[in-house]
Amino acid sequence: VLRQAYEGSTFVRVVAPSPPRLSDVVHTNECRMSVHDAAPGRVVVFSALDNLVKGAAGQAVQNLNLALGLPEDAGLVRVRA
Repeated sequence: VLRQAYEGSTFVRVVAPSPPRLSDVVHTNECRMSVHDAAPGRVVVFSALDNLVKGAAGQAVQNLNLALGLPEDAGLVRVRA
């Protein structure tokens, strides 16, 4: 379900089978997520993001780009592994 929800997203990537690592997203505006089975009827969602980029400055640039009608990723680093 998460994969479908974020399909085509510029900065959110659902990864598997292992949880995302901070080293995967450091110095990027990307958020990586994974879902894992837990107790019956429950799942655990892990996410990793660089809060200095995605959580602050990068998010501000991304929002400004959208407000000005620019490409969402203009001026932002995108890393796809």
